Amino acid sequence: MWPYILTGLIALLAGVALGFFIARQYMMNYMKKNPPINEKMLRVMMMQMGMNPSQKKINQMMKAMQNNMK
Repeated sequence: MWPYILTGLIALLAGVALGFFIARQYMMNYMKKNPPINEKMLRVMMMQMGMNPSQKKINQMMKAMQNNMK
């Protein structure tokens, strides 16, 4: 009786761990291919906050976000 319970528990834990890592890898690849924000969106957000963004500032912010994704 105990070997069956122990085997089931180990299989359950292994499945949860494997599922977590597969889901994490899938989301990382998805976010890399489809970034949540682009330059146009960033420009609009900055203008809504009352800033007049320069291209240099937008490039700096995009680079900072890309570095955070890595």
